[in-house]
Amino acid sequence: MKTIKGPALFLAQFAGDEAPFNSWDSITKWAADCGYKGVQVPSWDGRLIDLAKAAESKDYCDTFKGKATENGVEVTELSTHLQGQLVAVHPAYDTVFDGFAAPEVRGNPTARQAWAVDQVKKALTASRNMGIGAHATFSGALAWPYVYPWPQRPAGLVETAFDELAKRWLPILDHADECGVDVCYEIHPGEDLHDGVTYEMFLERTRNHDRARMLYDPSHYVLQCLDYLDNIDIYKDRIRMFHVKDAEFNPTGRQGVYSGYQSWVNRAGRFRSLGDGQVDFKAVFSRLSANDFDGWAVVEWECALKHPEDGAREGAQFVRDHIIRVTERAFDDFADGGANEQANRRMLGID
Repeated sequence: MKTIKGPALFLAQFAGDEAPFNSWDSITKWAADCGYKGVQVPSWDGRLIDLAKAAESKDYCDTFKGKATENGVEVTELSTHLQGQLVAVHPAYDTVFDGFAAPEVRGNPTARQAWAVDQVKKALTASRNMGIGAHATFSGALAWPYVYPWPQRPAGLVETAFDELAKRWLPILDHADECGVDVCYEIHPGEDLHDGVTYEMFLERTRNHDRARMLYDPSHYVLQCLDYLDNIDIYKDRIRMFHVKDAEFNPTGRQGVYSGYQSWVNRAGRFRSLGDGQVDFKAVFSRLSANDFDGWAVVEWECALKHPEDGAREGAQFVRDHIIRVTERAFDDFADGGANEQANRRMLGID
């Protein structure tokens, strides 16, 4: 067994135009002050990182990491959640997702997709330059508008969507392999990879690509009524990242999983700060530790109620309290009487 690293914090929800959230120097100092040992970096946010320079220059990456270390935190991973989303966009979402892209490719889906692919590849190269072996992203989605089939889906529609999704991601996965970096897809509603079955459909079409890994986040499984502990056992060999995020699902006679178009505060299923939701994190950390997960426990703050800075500070302590320093010996070793093959055979009555 291995001890999980942490706590770390995903900075995407905190980066902003006001200090201390508006620069790499100040936000890393703030994260360390909150009690974090690592930070996960949103590669699209130019206030924190110049992705093009990071992909081109090892010196830039060394300086970038050095500043974080100087301020008390380690760079755990880079993220391309927004760019990965744009690798595959159904036309129904063109307008709402255009804002994720650079201004020069907005309104042009073909150029936007090419830009997104290049962005993810740059982030993978930057990860290699920083000596980081795992990368966080979304898969994007072509079939999501048809997730609840009414009218029924035409035969072959989903298969065609996943064939195309794999075709778009295979060159990226091959580049990841050249970089020695795992691509960790966050299994997430809104993505074609939103549960175990869809992940397996993608894996099959990418020829079980060794770099096609998983980012495990139990909150998204709570809101789907999926067994988030069994999921760890099933995919233990594929899980390379862990977002520590809480959620609750409280169905009523008026709403359930789909939540009736309500705001986050009024949904039956909603994200909560750590410890305020329904995820059994003692069981999650135990199951991950037992299955040899040795990555980072990265807090992703998303809460319908609590202030983000309170959620961040409380989250650091929450993770510290849940990380299990795994034992190197059995609890009953003190009673070990010693044995050898001859003695074992005698005990079994073989000799």
